[in-house]
Amino acid sequence: MKEFHVSTNAREVLVDITSEVEKCIPENGSGVCTVFSKHTTCGITINENADPDVQHDILLYLSEQIPQFYEGFRHFEHNSDAHIKTSFMGSSVSIPFERGKMCLGRWQGIYLCEFDGPKTRSVVVSFTA
Repeated sequence: MKEFHVSTNAREVLVDITSEVEKCIPENGSGVCTVFSKHTTCGITINENADPDVQHDILLYLSEQIPQFYEGFRHFEHNSDAHIKTSFMGSSVSIPFERGKMCLGRWQGIYLCEFDGPKTRSVVVSFTA
């Protein structure tokens, strides 16, 4: 198991962490790696990494559907939206790997989904053979 940290620079941002995860992959063998966020307001997802408009569109849609300030939210930290968005995105993804390379599709990247930043986040990468 390995861990790394990501500093985000905005309240909501998708950060491509594919290269950081790739550094964690064992050079030999094959298996599945799990990429996990240790936070309740920050998720992990896999999506297109060729066009940054996709990241923009994801954040735009989530913000329109789940606004930060919504009448009826009771959580005193005023980040209920971040908790909900993280639940929708999920806190982990699993990726097969072989001979030191993840088996991602051509346009796929791994994203840390920050919904309550800016903050420094911890990401854990674990492996099963």
